[in-house]
Amino acid sequence: MDSTDPKKGGGFFSSIAASISNFGSAMSKSVNGLIGYEGLEVVNPEGGTEDAEDEARKGRWKQEDRDSYWKIMQKYVGSDVTSMVTLPVLIFEPMSMLQKMAELMEYSYLLDLADECEDPYMRLMYATTWFISVYYALQRTWKPFNPILGETYEMVNHGGITFISEQVSHHPPISAGHAENEHFIYDITSKVKTKFLGNSVDVYPIGRSRVTLKRDGVVLDLVPPPTKVNNLIFGRTWVDSPGEMVLTNLTTGDKVVLYFQPCGWFGAGRYEVDGYVYNAAEEPKILMTGKWNESMSYQPCDSEGEPLPGTELKEAWRVAKAPENDRFQYTHFAHKLNSFDTAPKKLLESDSRLRPDRSALESGDLSQAGFEKSRLEERQRAEKRSRESKGHQFTPKWFDPTSEVTPTPWGDLEIYCYNGKYTEHRAAIDSSDGVKETDVSSKEFNPWQYEISSPE
Repeated sequence: MDSTDPKKGGGFFSSIAASISNFGSAMSKSVNGLIGYEGLEVVNPEGGTEDAEDEARKGRWKQEDRDSYWKIMQKYVGSDVTSMVTLPVLIFEPMSMLQKMAELMEYSYLLDLADECEDPYMRLMYATTWFISVYYALQRTWKPFNPILGETYEMVNHGGITFISEQVSHHPPISAGHAENEHFIYDITSKVKTKFLGNSVDVYPIGRSRVTLKRDGVVLDLVPPPTKVNNLIFGRTWVDSPGEMVLTNLTTGDKVVLYFQPCGWFGAGRYEVDGYVYNAAEEPKILMTGKWNESMSYQPCDSEGEPLPGTELKEAWRVAKAPENDRFQYTHFAHKLNSFDTAPKKLLESDSRLRPDRSALESGDLSQAGFEKSRLEERQRAEKRSRESKGHQFTPKWFDPTSEVTPTPWGDLEIYCYNGKYTEHRAAIDSSDGVKETDVSSKEFNPWQYEISSPE
């Protein structure tokens, strides 16, 4: 067990994306944290106020800002704060939650390995490790921007994957995503429920994440643990996700049950993950152990869960080397998510990369980022008024609402299904000789489906 806490930041005000999905509007799974900290060592996980001077020197969240924000937030204690609060731009990172959902694709080779596996238990081990890999981003303590209704994010040029996500509902905030390559199909409908507790917030991932491995057609279903954001306003912000992660093979009944250790005093247990791959008879077959911010390993075991003689613990995944002293603690892959190098030809005008508030924050202009964020939010309200005056409802382009409502441990979820239209759209563009490469960065962000007058 470690006796120290993270060497970099301690929170992830958010996806958990993703499924980890939407704080969508205030303090939710977007609960990716409020502040960034370098050289963080948690001595008492309950925290304190001894770090206020250090934070003030960073110039992002000064004590007077914190005190003012606390006065605003007190009335929300005990409430679900999803979509209820407008947050200051100084706590954001230059990324939308839809991009955050795509961050899970960084280690997609693990799903490729799962698809290639003959052993059904090793298949589950690799797939579960893939879901764990995104938790490394929980150390980032900035909040992604809440997607505008109709906003999208596209990604190509990574592992043969085509990825599309869309904000399909604003109240409640729901995001949907679809990714595919030659080995797997990934689908997610993401929604969260939160409970604001004053200086912390509990985040419950009411989402459905499923992976289909193409070789044998097996379908895997994920139930992630809840998340708790600690020291949200006072002290050092950090995130913990204590509880069980369960990945079930819906085809065979095999499953993985992993326990995320809660962080104890002096950081004991921080990051640790342990559990087993079970067969359909609930007999352990593979032991899994590791830390979600470093690596995961596995070892075959007997029916009592003890390692088999003659076997050894083998590493399945290790986090990639990240840039040093990065302003937002981004990995190399996280930087790719903002890059137009990962954008396809004829990028959709609704793409997150084109958001003016996001790009202003990326360039370091907080004042302009705040102005653009407010402008987008007001235009979203204006479009809603225009739509309702016509008696129309918003219609997602790439995902269809279904009649299916699936239960989760924390509430029911309305399921959105990928409709295949983006695949047809992209194929038509890629096969056309008439599509010219243009400077997509000069495009204007436009997720709007309805003509609207100037914001009031």
